[in-house]
Amino acid sequence: MIKKYIALPVVIFTGLLAGCDSARHHQDLVDFMEETKRRPQGQIEPLPSFKPYRPFAYGAMTLRSPFDKPVTEETASVKGGRTVEPDMNREREYLESFNIASLTMVGSLTKAGQLQILINDGQGGVHLVSKGNYLGRNHGKIIVADTSLIEVLEIVSDGASGWVERPRIIKLEEKE
Repeated sequence: MIKKYIALPVVIFTGLLAGCDSARHHQDLVDFMEETKRRPQGQIEPLPSFKPYRPFAYGAMTLRSPFDKPVTEETASVKGGRTVEPDMNREREYLESFNIASLTMVGSLTKAGQLQILINDGQGGVHLVSKGNYLGRNHGKIIVADTSLIEVLEIVSDGASGWVERPRIIKLEEKE
C-alpha cells in the first residue's frame, strides 16, 4: 500500500520532466543565442586617464575669521596703543593642533595644590592643562582656570597685518 503512494508521485514527476523539452518550445531563444555567439567580439575601450587628487592646504588658520567683525582704526585706538603679537619662536603644545571649538572641559583635579583642568580633544584623548598652558590654533593661552570654566586669551590676526586679543571661555561640560 505504501509502495503505491511512493510510486504515484514518481510517475507524475517523470511525466512532467518528459514534457519539459525546452528545445521545441523555445527555438527562437536558441536561434538568438547561436546568432549572438557568431557575432565578432568587440574590444573594451581603455579606461580614461585621470589626474590624481591633490589635497588643498588651507593656510589661513591664523588669520581673522571671516565671521568676526573687521578691526577698524577706531577699534585699534581703543586698545590703548598696546601692540599684541604671538610668540612664534615658542615651542607649540600638543593641544594647539586642535581647533578650540572642538576642545571641551570635562573636569578638574587638584594636584600638589595646583588646579589642573581635564580637556577632551574631541578625538578620544583627555589632557591635563593648567593656567599658563596654550591650546587652540590661534595662540590661545589659559589666563584663568577654575573648577567650572577656563578663560583663554587668543591672539588672532586683525585683517590689517596686525594682531588682536580675543577672549574665549570654555565651560565645564556636564552630562546628565
